[in-house]
Amino acid sequence: MKYILPLIFLALIAACEQAPKADKATTTKAQSVKEGEGSAYLVDTTTSELQWIGTKPTGKHTGRFQIQQGKLYVKDKDITGGTFTINMSSLQDLDLLQTDTALQHKLERELKGPLFFDVEKFPIATFEITGSSDFHPSVGNDVMMKDANYMIQGNLTIKNITMNISFPSSIKINNGVLTAEAVFNIDRTLWGMTYRADKSMQDKLINSQVNIQLKIRGVKH
Repeated sequence: MKYILPLIFLALIAACEQAPKADKATTTKAQSVKEGEGSAYLVDTTTSELQWIGTKPTGKHTGRFQIQQGKLYVKDKDITGGTFTINMSSLQDLDLLQTDTALQHKLERELKGPLFFDVEKFPIATFEITGSSDFHPSVGNDVMMKDANYMIQGNLTIKNITMNISFPSSIKINNGVLTAEAVFNIDRTLWGMTYRADKSMQDKLINSQVNIQLKIRGVKH
């Protein structure tokens, strides 16, 4: 029994630390960006959104950022380019919105502060598409987004640190309207946010894996 209880405790801690199940974005060095070709689809910022989920041993928090502006280029059903600008000052926690506004505001101040996004110095984040390819998940593979039809690559810049990420996405175009969805996890420490990422901190740990959920709606310009 003296060995079983510590093992159970460690298993529970490990379970709490896990980010939501999602496709893990492949991360590499920044790539060159080319101007997109074809028709431009302007992002509808009123219906598009970027949500995030951060986890820790004692629970999780869900929030969102506002997409300030964006544009996607499509030629012969190929995604040839695109850019998105994210207003980092718009960070909002959602799970505490109706239950504990004081804690909500405290969390938002911490996330906007220098230990995380440091929005005073870095008010904008960007994503620039560097490539795309057709994607057809094979039966039995470990891709979570089974309806994904594109693999998107792009430079994600946060706090002036640029890394190229690749992730599967479901993109549909119908009657001049483009809709895109993606759900994936990224490692925040690659963009310089290492606060409480050391797993030895146990209950003070904040998972380095952050879940990103993108929903984009673009209208042909």
